[in-house]
Amino acid sequence: MFNYMFSVHTFCIAWRIISSKTGKLTPRHLWWSDNCHTGPDVVLQPNRQKGATNTRVTKARKKQRSSCQPVLDHFDQQYSQELGALWTPARAVLLDPHSWQYGVLLNRFTTVTNIKQILQSQGFSTLLPQTDASTLLCDAPTVSNSKNQAEKYTVLPSRCISKFPSDDSHVQLAHRPGQLKQYYLLNAASLLPVLALQVRDGEKVLDLCSAPGGKALAIMQCATPAFLCCNEPDPHRRDWLAKTLESFLPHSLNSQVIVSAQDGRSFGQSEVGAYDKVLVDAPCSNDRSWLYSSSGQQGEQRLKERARLPVLQAQLLRSALSAVRPGGIVVYSTCTLSSSENYAVVETVLNDCPEAEPEDLWEEIAVPLSNCFTFSPAHHGHEQTPHKPSLQPQYGTVSSYHHRLGILVVPQPHKTWGPMFLSRIRRRK
Repeated sequence: MFNYMFSVHTFCIAWRIISSKTGKLTPRHLWWSDNCHTGPDVVLQPNRQKGATNTRVTKARKKQRSSCQPVLDHFDQQYSQELGALWTPARAVLLDPHSWQYGVLLNRFTTVTNIKQILQSQGFSTLLPQTDASTLLCDAPTVSNSKNQAEKYTVLPSRCISKFPSDDSHVQLAHRPGQLKQYYLLNAASLLPVLALQVRDGEKVLDLCSAPGGKALAIMQCATPAFLCCNEPDPHRRDWLAKTLESFLPHSLNSQVIVSAQDGRSFGQSEVGAYDKVLVDAPCSNDRSWLYSSSGQQGEQRLKERARLPVLQAQLLRSALSAVRPGGIVVYSTCTLSSSENYAVVETVLNDCPEAEPEDLWEEIAVPLSNCFTFSPAHHGHEQTPHKPSLQPQYGTVSSYHHRLGILVVPQPHKTWGPMFLSRIRRRK
């Protein structure tokens, strides 16, 4: 049987969040790097000098990577058609890991002395400036390094999180039972699906493909749900998930956050309509990771696996729509640019599920955050397949149709966040 958890998102991440005095779902306190690295990554770690209590920004060495040619050739053929002019600069970013930007997200369940001042002294500033265009944004200060704009950092004011690291986990602090971690490094685009989920206090939430646990942490930073189920069937990854939760969440939340071991494809059948919100951060062909496959043989094998992913992803999304209550929300996300795993999956499920209604995220997320992320304005390569005539009046033009299917963050120079696709679907009452 195909193991749907074989694909691991491999963003380099570390985090921390400061609790907010407001109950609104708004981003607070993500500090990020806007400089193009020529060597080491930025990492927060305790100051080891005797008597020091502050945290300092240091550098962690990154191994030199080389791209996998079969994967790159495949990407060139596919993405030049699907992304048009966006692919050439996106390609350059993906082939230059030293240009990748990282955020430092602060854990609201711990206390770090003077952390904001420390980050500001290192040239960090606000990622999401205040705007009236979106309730996502709030009253965080904007700070920039005026002396050297090439080494500018930003703070995203937020109570949300992202994904735990995989191949770059050497930059993380080791798991220590009973000791909460203070921060989390992340690709800031991975916050967007959690923002789109709009979790509120007291709701029942399901993270269907939860391991290694970053987005579950994000959910707990956004709000205080009555119940969060983190589902992971693979024993090894489930252990990783449990350690992630233990590393960032206090024991007082243990009764609200559980780890489940069900097959995500059948989860909705066993718990029909049980949840207010469901996140499907689906297994996908992680472009950043797969481009650096260890060998041509591994790259070729991954490309073969890629062809099977859309079927699996559609099964997971259908399961999520069964698990959410009427009127509830499902957010589907991936960290690939691939149309067949993004727009096409959502479109297929919408055609099969008359109770599912897509919600346009363009005005809510893409427009107000366009200064921070590059969103694909329209999808070039995916041919629109026939869909129910009853849905056509809702979509209008092909462009607005694709906006309703989802939005795609494409890495670009100086905005190297992504890839990240997200789609929000509401189950009709």
